[in-house]
Amino acid sequence: QVQVVESGGGLVQAGGSLRLSCAASGTIRNIAVMGWYRQAPGKQRDLVATLTTDGSTKYADSVKGRFTISRDNAKNTAYLQMNSLEPEDTAVYYCNAAGRTFLWKTFDSWGLGTQVTVSS
Repeated sequence: QVQVVESGGGLVQAGGSLRLSCAASGTIRNIAVMGWYRQAPGKQRDLVATLTTDGSTKYADSVKGRFTISRDNAKNTAYLQMNSLEPEDTAVYYCNAAGRTFLWKTFDSWGLGTQVTVSS
């Protein structure tokens, strides 16, 4: 069983910054990919950024140059630094972790999300 918990959301004015954290815990052997996704009201959940163990990143076009994903592999933790926030970034942000447990079973776990609200 692998649990994922997000933190760091909140209310910020346009142009401001926030840093989200994501901690994975449980019987984790390795986490191949950690990622952030977001879902605005009435919309589907979309990819924001992902980061593999070897450092490969992927970003949504809408956040390139403003958001940065990073991770601490030793702590099974990922971060999302969000700068120059825009009202369009308002959403619930979810963390995802995918990898293998100590028993070599694959897992693909989601957190419950953290709300980010950007006021204009």
